[in-house]
Amino acid sequence: MKPRTDASKVSASDVHLISVAGTPNKGKGPGGEKWRIEVGGTRAGEVYINVIDEPPLGCHASLQIYLNIKSQGLGIGRVGYAKACQLSAHETIYAHMRRSNIASRKAAEAAGFVDATPPGFTQLILRWTRPMTTPLA
Repeated sequence: MKPRTDASKVSASDVHLISVAGTPNKGKGPGGEKWRIEVGGTRAGEVYINVIDEPPLGCHASLQIYLNIKSQGLGIGRVGYAKACQLSAHETIYAHMRRSNIASRKAAEAAGFVDATPPGFTQLILRWTRPMTTPLA
């Protein structure tokens, strides 16, 4: 599906993540988290984190985001990635995606994810790390 170019982007303050119970393979289980994405009180999609143990990373927190078709191309994904990472208990979170998924890659990178794909690995792997905070003196 082509991204929308005629729609204006939503304000980050209009995007809300509502914590919900995880379901199997979608945020349920040890270290799992799940949120419903709402914009203006309307469901726009969901974002969740599973702790998975898969090559090439081993055990790690893996984020997935899904937006309703009507919600795509409005900048909601960028905000969803960022807010889910900030709300999460995990210090480091990975996002796995097809290299051809340019929209998701741009959204994740705008939220602070960086390419962490090992050489020769076919799937794109992006990593977000919680910024260090400096204690007040």
